Amino acid sequence: MKYQKLLSEFEGQLDTLESGNGDVLFKAEKGIALVEKSIRKLQKQITGKSFETQADEIYFFKHVKPQIFSKLIYYVRLFNIESKRPRGNNAAQIKYLQHQIDKFQTFFNDNLEFYNYYRRGAMSLDEQYFVRGNRDLRLPLESFHFLIDDQFSTCQDGTVAIIMAYDMLIVYLRKEVDDLQNNLEPQKNTLMEKPSKLFWTGSKTDLIELLYALQSSKCINSGTVDIKEMASHFEHFYNVDLGNYYHTFIDIRSRKSSRTRFLERLIEKLNERMESLEE
Repeated sequence: MKYQKLLSEFEGQLDTLESGNGDVLFKAEKGIALVEKSIRKLQKQITGKSFETQADEIYFFKHVKPQIFSKLIYYVRLFNIESKRPRGNNAAQIKYLQHQIDKFQTFFNDNLEFYNYYRRGAMSLDEQYFVRGNRDLRLPLESFHFLIDDQFSTCQDGTVAIIMAYDMLIVYLRKEVDDLQNNLEPQKNTLMEKPSKLFWTGSKTDLIELLYALQSSKCINSGTVDIKEMASHFEHFYNVDLGNYYHTFIDIRSRKSSRTRFLERLIEKLNERMESLEE
């Protein structure tokens, strides 16, 4: 299958969209159109064709298709949530956004058996869940027209996509709630008023990977400092806007190869430096 190239192009287009100008509704609308186009291309490559092995088919419907399909669910839900979001009053917005988070959590609770199966990386029922032809009409599938084609869907790939989409939405909504709550709190005098002369020149993703590693290691304030406070400090100290670092961390977690690329590169470079000094 030639879908790896399509996936790379898709991820590049989404990165460009997310890092570009425009409000959240504009990006959601553009995102929906972009994802639908990619799904149709993927659908053409798969429909009516057989996989070389059953393992390939399971991998496609468990990992590849949900990766794209989840973004469609994400952008559709995001557009609906943001278009109905109350304006003005911060407290009202927080209540509204928290209600949306609760609805997504309810979905996880209602589908706890499969949710736990997927989360723990289980494989024993993969042939039933991710091979075409095993339909289960009781499943709470989303009403997207791509699910109608039984040549392009299995009984649980849609549920995996929903789990991935709701994970991303919860991350987005929690950050929005955090930002609104910060605005409700009286502004504290900070010791970081003097502008820093240091600039982060690596990628933002690398800095976010480092940030989460430092927090996980509990080497700052014995692990009591939260990620939001650390991100704010790093942004000021290195003159960088980390954007939605929660969302970036989800992308880091879902890497198919090494999930700690930057940390591994740091080890490699430090070892090279020490070895060069010994020569």
